Amino acid sequence: QVQFVESGGGLVQPGGSLRLSCGASAFTLRYYTIGWFRQAPGKEREGVSCISSSGGMLVYAGSVKGRFTMSRDNDNNTVYLQMNSLKTEDTAVYYCAMRRIGSCGSLWYTGGDMDYWGKGTLVTVSS
Repeated sequence: QVQFVESGGGLVQPGGSLRLSCGASAFTLRYYTIGWFRQAPGKEREGVSCISSSGGMLVYAGSVKGRFTMSRDNDNNTVYLQMNSLKTEDTAVYYCAMRRIGSCGSLWYTGGDMDYWGKGTLVTVSS
């Protein structure tokens, strides 16, 4: 059974940085499209970033572009989300998810094409 483990969340002040990690058991992340999503209290889930299995497609939500960077570490079977210049509105539970077949797709930000989801890690941006 596919299991994701997200880590790296926590409390940070506005303007600070965090790096989230997504690891998986039983399969190799490098062969799959991976996305980061988040859900803030009282809001719908939204896409943050997505990287295709080939690495040829890497997309970000407009709200995080220029501040967040998604990357793969194939040697450690881990996907990262480096978050800089954090804002209070970035507060949310962050999830990683995997799509078994296919790239990010034009509607990647909905998460509807993702097949497996982690349990999430909480990021709180507050002074």
